Amino acid sequence: MSCDKTPRLALSGISKSYPSVIANQGIDLTVQAGEIHALLGENGAGKSTLMKIVYGVTPPDAGEILWEGRQVTIDSPAVARRLGIGMVFQHFALFESLTVAENISLSLDDPESIQTLSGRITKVSEHYGLPIDPRRMVHTMSVGERQRVEIVRCLLQDPKLLIMDEPTSVLTPQAVLVLFDTLRRLAAEGCSILYISHKLDEIRALCDAATVLRGGQVTGYAKPKHETSSQLARLMIGCDLPECASQPQEAGDVMLEVNGLSLCSKDPFGTHLQDIDLQVRSGEIMGIAGISGNGQKELLLAISGEVQQVETDTVVVCQHAVGRMNPAQRRRQGLNFVPEERLGRGAVPSMSLSDNALLTGARQGMVQLGVIQRQVTRSFARAVIERFKVACGGPAALATSLSGGNLQKFIVGREILLNPKVMVVSQPTWGVDVGAAILIRQSLIDLRTQGVAILVISEELDELFMICDKIAVIAKGRLSEPMRTADTSPEQIGMKMSGEILTKMPHQSLGSNG
Repeated sequence: MSCDKTPRLALSGISKSYPSVIANQGIDLTVQAGEIHALLGENGAGKSTLMKIVYGVTPPDAGEILWEGRQVTIDSPAVARRLGIGMVFQHFALFESLTVAENISLSLDDPESIQTLSGRITKVSEHYGLPIDPRRMVHTMSVGERQRVEIVRCLLQDPKLLIMDEPTSVLTPQAVLVLFDTLRRLAAEGCSILYISHKLDEIRALCDAATVLRGGQVTGYAKPKHETSSQLARLMIGCDLPECASQPQEAGDVMLEVNGLSLCSKDPFGTHLQDIDLQVRSGEIMGIAGISGNGQKELLLAISGEVQQVETDTVVVCQHAVGRMNPAQRRRQGLNFVPEERLGRGAVPSMSLSDNALLTGARQGMVQLGVIQRQVTRSFARAVIERFKVACGGPAALATSLSGGNLQKFIVGREILLNPKVMVVSQPTWGVDVGAAILIRQSLIDLRTQGVAILVISEELDELFMICDKIAVIAKGRLSEPMRTADTSPEQIGMKMSGEILTKMPHQSLGSNG
């Protein structure tokens, strides 16, 4: 760590207001050279706004920024990059119609050939355990793969300050350790790191200091290594963190069945599914773990009906063969679906929450004789907002005005209140704070208690072990035999995700490798 005591970054009195909310109010924050500094807070606490100010995306209304002891005005990302600031956004800033290399080239102040850049991307991404193909089109990539692009793009810039927003949400436990080693090495070389994460165990293991925001204001400072996760959570939300409560129960009839599903991806960079067999019973939560890009997207498209099959019995919902049915027809059979992409597939950004409720709830009395029942849609949206504690301006608020975690609560809540028989959820708590994550997970557990069959696809192993009765692993388009959660461990599942243990291996063989 550098001996120079002049802070790398010092914020003083930073404030930012929007018409309906005060995002930041008098924020003071100091980051030393070589320090890994956590920024903690609930969804909507003002973390992302503050980081956008530092990166030059959003101008502050008041306050000053000191960079290495000198007052600066950061009025664009280009200025931030010239100072040595890099940022990995939670919501990605990528052009879908361009390749990985073309996207990264747009952020470089010193142009270089695509061929040279592609070589650097391959080398850096493999070195940090985040392999990406520089020729791949971004629109074909999953959420997790896009996050890899953002991380590698920043590392290519050799930053003095690296801002990381939820960087480990798509990594295996083993890959997280690799990333942490990298971040510690960067810090030892003098690079400062501002680290935003809702994984409090990670904060405690990695970060030297933490600043806590609540309601747009600084409410405390902490040394994470000297605090428990419960103490950090209490600083964030102002009270003790509730725990998920779940009672063992007998599973019922098979409600979702996938039989011998083999599917060639139309995406040239996609993953072909190979002989997928899956059963989810009523009153059961089945989890699927896997590194992003191993067939999760293709499996979800096949189950939801966005990609239909030749054989009708390839997918069976509530004893009805639905292989040739479209998504709306499958919903009528009792299948509800939460995609991993909040904006675009889960909700339309420019539409109100009331209208977004209508998108999947039209058959729940929201449309009668072809006429939209506005009072019904507003009442439904208001019920979701109240039950799932969605921080927003009410049913008329636009989806794009919500923080990522609050929009996720609304989408999950919408599908739950539509009374599904089968619920398929992808990345249910990706990027949401600890309080919101507990709320969503408990809601899924409660739904399971009511007899709903639930399939959860997640790259958060802690989440899968918290809520699932069984866990299977998807790797290279193949699905392993499911195992009872009580009979395995995150380390064993992480090994299978990394391909170190073959899929469809009997439980006894897996145990011998534990």
